[in-house]
Amino acid sequence: MANLRSLYTVESVTEGHPDKMCDQISDAILDACLAQDPKSRVAIESFGAHGLLVIGGELTSDATISATKIAQEVYRDIGYGDELEIIERVVQQSPDIAMGVDQDGAGDQGIMYGYATNETPEFLPSGLTIVHKLTSGLSRLRKSGEISWLLPDGKAQVTIEAGKVRTVLVSTQHKEDVTHSEIRERIIEKLITPIIGSVSRVEVLVNPTGRFVQGGFEADTGLTGRKLMVDTYGGLVAHGGGAFSGKDATKVDRSAAYMARYVAKNLVANNFAKEATVAVAYAIGHKEPLMISVVNEEGEDISERVKLRFDFRPKAIIQHLNLRRPIYRQTASYGHFGKTGLPWEEIIKM
Repeated sequence: MANLRSLYTVESVTEGHPDKMCDQISDAILDACLAQDPKSRVAIESFGAHGLLVIGGELTSDATISATKIAQEVYRDIGYGDELEIIERVVQQSPDIAMGVDQDGAGDQGIMYGYATNETPEFLPSGLTIVHKLTSGLSRLRKSGEISWLLPDGKAQVTIEAGKVRTVLVSTQHKEDVTHSEIRERIIEKLITPIIGSVSRVEVLVNPTGRFVQGGFEADTGLTGRKLMVDTYGGLVAHGGGAFSGKDATKVDRSAAYMARYVAKNLVANNFAKEATVAVAYAIGHKEPLMISVVNEEGEDISERVKLRFDFRPKAIIQHLNLRRPIYRQTASYGHFGKTGLPWEEIIKM
């Protein structure tokens, strides 16, 4: 991260972005299952395009839910009023996978990463905290009615140079009967300036094509797990490739990434590092991780302290962070990290 710190760009998307809608639908289904059966095993993917939503995956649970009804409720709650044709293809989890998980092993193989820095109160890079504030701010301004022409879809991007904001880009869906000049003026006044302050020395781009009326599934396709960098660290540190949404905590793609963030954050919060990067690797069905690597901002190995203090076995992660609860839909927009009230964001004494 240190070699990227002087100049970098990060992005975020609103809850009405097609990919993020799919993430929220998948996580809402997961939450509904966990609310009735905390031991539910869930792997749900959603795909939306032009009036069609396909929900597919694997589910082993005593819960009784309607994935179609949940998806419709999420879609309306986000702010869209059109009807979706919904197709479900959900089957029981493969017995080959269940065999390993039943023995408390990892639900998949792979590498997961966690990161933290002392740069902000959220223990995240400043650009990442700013860009999520911009997109969540768009949602707040729309839902409060403060800007009446805002619609749910949108993106933001921020470029940081030498610790200062150099460029802000906001693209927001809007109603037909509003001029581009009004959109730019109001977005700067109501959204950008309250977050970053004066824009006199900042390049500001608002809806650079000049028009963004069509949005959501009407304009584009969406897919669960296609915003990995938005979900995590903006591409500023490594990502193992596994997505989070729609997966219960037996899937280490999710739970181990949360544990890695928890460990990294606590190393920084307890002054053992200014920056910490945690990497952990698993084999499907195995209890013990194949690798735990922890480095600080100087690239020094500090993993021994972590191995003595924290247990990265899948069952231990689930128990320690209490991950069998319906807490996941809130993670499916504006990043999985840096939010208060989530167990992997708790600071402990070390």
